Amino acid sequence: MADLQALREEAESAIASASSAGELEELRVRYLGRKSLLTQTLRGIGELPAEERGPVGKTANAVRVALEELLGRRTEELEAGELDAKLAQDRIDVTLPGHPPSPAGHLHLVTHTRREMEDIFIGLGFNVVEGPEVEFDHYNFTTLNIPPNHPARALQDTFYLSPDVVLRTHTSPMQTRSMEIQPPPIYIVVPGRVYRRDSDASHTPMFHQLEGLAVDEDITLADLRGILLEFARAMFGAEREVRLRSGYFPFTEPSVEVDISCFNCGGSGYLRDGSRDSLCKGSGWIEILGSGMVDPNVYGFVSDMGYDAERVSGFAFGMGIDRIAMLKYGVPDLRMMFENDMRFLEQF
Repeated sequence: MADLQALREEAESAIASASSAGELEELRVRYLGRKSLLTQTLRGIGELPAEERGPVGKTANAVRVALEELLGRRTEELEAGELDAKLAQDRIDVTLPGHPPSPAGHLHLVTHTRREMEDIFIGLGFNVVEGPEVEFDHYNFTTLNIPPNHPARALQDTFYLSPDVVLRTHTSPMQTRSMEIQPPPIYIVVPGRVYRRDSDASHTPMFHQLEGLAVDEDITLADLRGILLEFARAMFGAEREVRLRSGYFPFTEPSVEVDISCFNCGGSGYLRDGSRDSLCKGSGWIEILGSGMVDPNVYGFVSDMGYDAERVSGFAFGMGIDRIAMLKYGVPDLRMMFENDMRFLEQF
């Protein structure tokens, strides 16, 4: 009993004079740990004579409880003091100038170009719609006047997920999908990702396309030219001109390729130093898209919605968003847009 009382006085004195939380932890192990005298006493109570077990056990437990409470109070006091000292040491002078903010991120060049193109066509009266990237063969080919065994499929037959499901090769399937749920008139543009097997400096297996469709009464090829002229001037400058050349696409008839006057050489084909302009290859024109009047066969798949080729007419066009970005911002290789090189992306 005397030893326990002496132990208590010794521990209380040591705890009271401790100067840090670490020192208190050492004292807790010394006086309350598994190998401490107090713990050994409590474990050995069963070996004492019966008349001593109660008093010794009661005294030992009282010492343990007293030391635990004292350790708890002293720990709180020291931790509060250490926190106050740290707060004083780390005090922030809010009157000092702050650190410059980290630079904010920005839209990817392709996304920025896509939104710019959407804004132009919204201003021309078109609505923006989107469609599935995993598409049925029926919509991707058949309803666009590209039936099975049609030669045009050879250029686009690509990533099939099943015999009749494919990663769409263009956003044109939304022509039929949109006309199925909306009677004429209809004016839409359809941006989105598409997939083909191409891969070189100006083609990638995945790229972005913007499809356009307008169907109404008395629409002519002149309306198509006017729309595309306004787009070209809004995107590349007010002095741009467009040129339509005969072409072929399965779902338009007649079909036309569309060029814009070169903005690099001003349409002359030659630069100021007299050298041949490599961008337009000296022609003064740059091809940007394909288009044409909607083939009457396409209307046949949506005739129930009022698309009668004898009553309505329309045009469709499609262009690569990535290609438009390449031309406008002078990007030499399309693959650079998808390599995630910050040295390239931070320029735009």
